[in-house]
Amino acid sequence: MTKLIDITGKALSGEWGTDDLDGTGIRVLRTTNFTNDGVVDYNDVVTRKIAKKNLDSKYLRHGDIIIEKSGGSDKQPVGRVIYFEGPEQTYLFNNFTGLLRVRDRNTWLPRYVFYSLFSNYLMGGTRAYENRTTGLHNLQTDSYISSFEVRPVSIEKQVEICSNLDKIIHMISLKKKQISKLDELVKSRFIEMFGEPENNNKAWPVKSLDKLCTVGSSKRVYQSEQSSEGVPFWRISDLVSKIDTGTVDSALFISEIKYTELKRAGLVPVTGDILVTSRGTLGRCYIIQDEDCFYFQDGMISWLSNYSEEITPLYLQYLFTMSGFRKQIDNTQAGSTVAYLSIAMLKKLQVMVPDKALQEQFAAFVAQTDKSKLAVKQSLEKLETLKKSLMQRYFG
Repeated sequence: MTKLIDITGKALSGEWGTDDLDGTGIRVLRTTNFTNDGVVDYNDVVTRKIAKKNLDSKYLRHGDIIIEKSGGSDKQPVGRVIYFEGPEQTYLFNNFTGLLRVRDRNTWLPRYVFYSLFSNYLMGGTRAYENRTTGLHNLQTDSYISSFEVRPVSIEKQVEICSNLDKIIHMISLKKKQISKLDELVKSRFIEMFGEPENNNKAWPVKSLDKLCTVGSSKRVYQSEQSSEGVPFWRISDLVSKIDTGTVDSALFISEIKYTELKRAGLVPVTGDILVTSRGTLGRCYIIQDEDCFYFQDGMISWLSNYSEEITPLYLQYLFTMSGFRKQIDNTQAGSTVAYLSIAMLKKLQVMVPDKALQEQFAAFVAQTDKSKLAVKQSLEKLETLKKSLMQRYFG
């Protein structure tokens, strides 16, 4: 095995500079431009004023590997890596990231070194090198780079390994794009059927949300009532995980006795009710399913129930995703540091109310689209399993 530091040397520190007031600054990649797939997301790239001395070595080149030094969360370790294939002499990287550049490309293929690091990250290999300060997860970068080892194989074998993984990654990317297109298809259908929520161009009746359903939250569960096993107790991060990935890895629970007590009192959501994220990440919606069995944190998550005959939960869920309606949320929210959407604010949101029959037609369209999405997701899961299997074989 070969130490990473012998392949790349120490990670070069990033630059941040000062605000770019006239729009003539240098493009800088941040951790927000990292994806969990190891590719660069070029959306929302900032420009900064940075002194040009000593920058030549820091301009990104093809094959550079950028490593995340600060970021992450309890559920997402710090230490993600992305592989740079963009235009050279154009982008820098910020001070929350570091640059790894392969010195001898005749011996080490940069893509192979990247995949070694990427695989190690996916297997949780950076966890042992985390420090936590002021809520941030920081990577002990020097220690990690000095300790991490890359398996030496011939350059021909490196090319073969990267080619195999590139094919799988490409297929995964295509499947994800298919899912995104299906999501966009549903949004387009929404606009086609109901018009634009921002200006209600189809002139539907408009009512405040509290006239269409009950807006509330859960009964407070105190820390002394939480336990290490039992019925999952969701925080806002758990709800977001469920919305984004369909899975939740709960760290908190309440006893089954407590849950039964709450359920008997009518204080547990039922099938079709909607939970809404109300702190930090605002207005993300989840519709309760038949199989769900959990409780949730009050204040952070709001609860919509007891709908009037005029509205369907699926229509409401998709309304909350539309940019025109989200502008209303953005204009309503409170909180100077952490965005907050109170129950009182939610109640006042203005909702256009289309014909019920039209809402039900939309629900039927979504159900059909969901069948297509399910097939794509199942195919995607198989590809993800294959990717992990190959990475384990090559680098495990």
